[in-house]
Amino acid sequence: MKNTHESPAARPAGGSRTQRATHLPHRLALPVLTAYLWVTMTLFGAIVLETFMVYPNVFADPPASLELGMEFLAVSGPSDFFPPLGFASWVLGAASLALCRRMPTVRWWVLLSLAMFVAEGVVSMLYFWPRNEIMFVEGPAVHSAEYLRQVADEFVTWHGRSRMVFNTVAAVAAFTAFVQAHRHRLLALGAAGERPPRTAAARA
Repeated sequence: MKNTHESPAARPAGGSRTQRATHLPHRLALPVLTAYLWVTMTLFGAIVLETFMVYPNVFADPPASLELGMEFLAVSGPSDFFPPLGFASWVLGAASLALCRRMPTVRWWVLLSLAMFVAEGVVSMLYFWPRNEIMFVEGPAVHSAEYLRQVADEFVTWHGRSRMVFNTVAAVAAFTAFVQAHRHRLLALGAAGERPPRTAAARA
């Protein structure tokens, strides 16, 4: 008579592989979201630094200060720093949104943060890039000093009303999403009967 009771070792491993594949997005969600939070906070810090340290000098007395700013930023400037990090925020934000889609308390905060970055990108392309062209590429050779001062005032005013607001909301939303995702992971570990990893302070 054939023995129908197989030992655990003799059972196919397909079920466990399927279970691991099912839990893989949940395991990846927090690391990817952490990377997204890091990029978000780096961008936010850079925007704050630019707003309160760089712009007051660059836009102090156009067009002379614009030329001085261009000399100072000749080796490396915002155009070298922000586009790669901005693209990374879009990619990591989209990945975080996909991985957290089954966690509503996390998903909506990630979506809000990502929407702020997309809005900032659109506003930058439509409003700020043309004015950068006017001030720093065409400059006094094409435009009068009065017009350059007007464009500089518009740039600074709307930078504070749009880019600063977008980045602040994006940073707060990303941080909230991270906190919620970490809480979700702790609750999941508790429900599974697992103990969360102890920190060095807890071991001490």
